[in-house]
Amino acid sequence: MKSKLKIAMISSECVPFAKSGGLADVVGALPKALQALGHKVIVILPGYTHNGHVNNLRPFLSPMGVWMGDIEEWCAVQTTERDGVTFYFIQSDKYFDRYALYHDADFNDYQDNPRRFGFFTRAALQLCRDIGFAPDIVHAHDWQTALAPAYLKIWHWDDPVLNEAASVLTIHNIAYQGVYNAAHYGYLGLQWSNFTPDKFEDHGQVNFLKGGIYYADLVNTVSPTYAQETRTSAFAHGLAPYLNKKGDDYIGIINGVDYDHWDPSVDNLIPARFSRRSLAGKAACKRELQRRLLLDDEPDVPIIGIISRLVHQKGLDLLAQVIEPIVHNMHVQFAILGSGDKGLEWYYGGLPARYPGEIGSFIGYNNELAHWIEAGCDFFLMPSLFEPCGLNQIYSLRYGTLPIVRATGGLEDTVQQYDEATGTGTGFKFWEPSAHAVYHTVGWAVSTYYDRRHHLKEMVRSAMGQNFSWKRSAQRYLEAYSQATVNKILTLG
Repeated sequence: MKSKLKIAMISSECVPFAKSGGLADVVGALPKALQALGHKVIVILPGYTHNGHVNNLRPFLSPMGVWMGDIEEWCAVQTTERDGVTFYFIQSDKYFDRYALYHDADFNDYQDNPRRFGFFTRAALQLCRDIGFAPDIVHAHDWQTALAPAYLKIWHWDDPVLNEAASVLTIHNIAYQGVYNAAHYGYLGLQWSNFTPDKFEDHGQVNFLKGGIYYADLVNTVSPTYAQETRTSAFAHGLAPYLNKKGDDYIGIINGVDYDHWDPSVDNLIPARFSRRSLAGKAACKRELQRRLLLDDEPDVPIIGIISRLVHQKGLDLLAQVIEPIVHNMHVQFAILGSGDKGLEWYYGGLPARYPGEIGSFIGYNNELAHWIEAGCDFFLMPSLFEPCGLNQIYSLRYGTLPIVRATGGLEDTVQQYDEATGTGTGFKFWEPSAHAVYHTVGWAVSTYYDRRHHLKEMVRSAMGQNFSWKRSAQRYLEAYSQATVNKILTLG
């Protein structure tokens, strides 16, 4: 592998420009880490309408033609720089002037999503050609850009700019595969000979992620345990045979976190800073969080934090079955931040009125409040049914807020189980996806808070000493890029 790589990263999300989940955090941090290691990275994103209003984007290229099927679409490109990384935005009001990234106000997918993101992916590669950026690696993320490996092999195999690019596809959540009506397939320009069960065809529909898996030189997901889980039918949502066929070319790389933004010793958003050596500021953060969420001013009562999409995957319907018995039977408070399923929004949003001083909730998203919850809580609850990686449990470790998690995916990889005999560990894990398990594991954590404070203090110190920096994860991605490059050469060979 070259000592200095040129990497084109293509994604539908990236902090701070557009976010709906952890994908945005990864794409916001990984390029900076790779750049710091001496590589050249460009990031290509959709030019969602709101980008131009908040990020001072500069016009770069207009017009740019993009062939889709047998028609040519036109767009423009804008650019900006951040942390030494150049970002390009594909501007098309036809496709990106929308209410939200993927769905309307009623959470219904936009019917033209396959065209929107097929066009965007093809445009990203066209941009590389037009500016003469010959990447060694094209790194695609999730179904929205999973067509990039296919386009490289189907259309750009002899392209003087793109022909040497190896492709890496990162799966952030295999539950979302981009499965749409086959009527869109012709527009994508992928040739009908590729509409087969081993590539893009999925029970008569087109499956973006499935085709991307077939064509990518290397596929990875965002934790080693999730990579193992998704090789089984229980977790892979139908794609286990295709991932297993990749063999050693399907791997898990744990996400890093950006400690420039998520570390209580440097965090400008929290009421008081603190560190592993000096925890006094954490008590101040707890007091201010109680005040902000109208919780009782009780410094010796544990607060359990939740920052989550309120959806089935996150296990919040399991918690809904037991959160009231927890409040009735344990002396504890909850601080909840999230949005998603309207039924869960209604339920969690109504709890503070029924349990004043014991439960505080904010329906929606507020970045500052997210930092306050991480800093001011004693525990952080993630009862996920599956969790590819998860970031909040890693943030929580650094803030001395011990995770209570279901041992799945990245939660299994990043949280060390509490050993009541020795007092070691960094959190509390359970395996059974049930309300019963949630209740009793919360009870275990709360009893540790009240009855084994010496263990709790040692766990906090151990948690805050964990290191999941992007420097380490970026090195693993460089190894993956090297493996993808070898595979590309073998394919050509």
